[in-house]
Amino acid sequence: MSATLAFSASVKAQENEPLQEVSIALGSQVLNVTYPWLMMPVALGYWRDEGYDVNVVGVQGSLQGLQMMASGGVDLVQFNSSVLIQANVENGISARGVMGNGVIDWGLGVKEDGPIQSIDDLKGKRIGIVSLATGGVPMLRALLRQNGIDPDRDVNIVAVGAGTQALQALRSGQVQGLMFWQSALTSFENAGTELRILRDPEWREMPDFTLGTLQSTIDEDPEMIEAIVRGANKATLFAMTNPECVRRIHWEHFPSTKPTGADTETLEQWDLNLLNAQLDTMRSAYELHGGELLGYVDPDAFVGIQEFLYDSEMIGDTIDTDELVIHREGFFEATNDFDHEEIIESAKNCDVMGSSQS
Repeated sequence: MSATLAFSASVKAQENEPLQEVSIALGSQVLNVTYPWLMMPVALGYWRDEGYDVNVVGVQGSLQGLQMMASGGVDLVQFNSSVLIQANVENGISARGVMGNGVIDWGLGVKEDGPIQSIDDLKGKRIGIVSLATGGVPMLRALLRQNGIDPDRDVNIVAVGAGTQALQALRSGQVQGLMFWQSALTSFENAGTELRILRDPEWREMPDFTLGTLQSTIDEDPEMIEAIVRGANKATLFAMTNPECVRRIHWEHFPSTKPTGADTETLEQWDLNLLNAQLDTMRSAYELHGGELLGYVDPDAFVGIQEFLYDSEMIGDTIDTDELVIHREGFFEATNDFDHEEIIESAKNCDVMGSSQS
């Protein structure tokens, strides 16, 4: 049975069974091809097969997502590691990482042909960031402090939104730098703006994007958390196997996210560039967290980033990093308990096209 037929049969078998609704907040309002572990389970029915109707909600930043989760507005949140740590250390919120998705790939992009050659040259300048509620703000402030710049006095950090709006702010001189994650910086370069990327090279050795939830949610519904991560792991493996297939499925299932402004071949390459940039950080996270189980979250991986935040005065105390991660015996093994070869073969053949309309 082909993957398409298997998908259809699975859906039909569950048509009369009520699906449990689950909501996930993502700290970005641009739900494009760069989030395959969250978007592909919807398109390919991985979560529906597990019995869940999942809604991915784009919000202004990781901090807003955390606030929504803390107030009961969403069940899980995709947030930056800095926000996960701050939630526990500074806010007393028992948030737990349940899936590792990336390393810190934020960077400060400036015009390649412009006068800014180093962080020092940004003194007195304006720096744009997607939102003042994003987890990238602590990273930017720390980067500035490391280079002798007071982020409160020596620069002006402003929210510029995402996509074309942010790029236009740089092109017009409203800001002299853009602090964004790598796939966003790649999108700016796709649009024809050559950038010099300034960042701390040690960031790539620290965890960042993490899927998390509250300890209370884990206690109340551990099966749901396990199923959500398992579906996301399937999608991760699918994406790593065949990025171009992911691009095709994403465009079919979420047509409003398809880029515009160029011919189809160029648009296809642009989105593939974005996805490959994201896959690079996903693979780095996989290796950072042990390189054995998809989505595994290693508490020890957070030691360096917590020390970084503490030394940069972003947090006033530290905790045992074991407290940042889900503790449920066999959890990560269970979230990897699926037929990996079947997913790989399905991705290689890209024989699931049309299933999103089933």
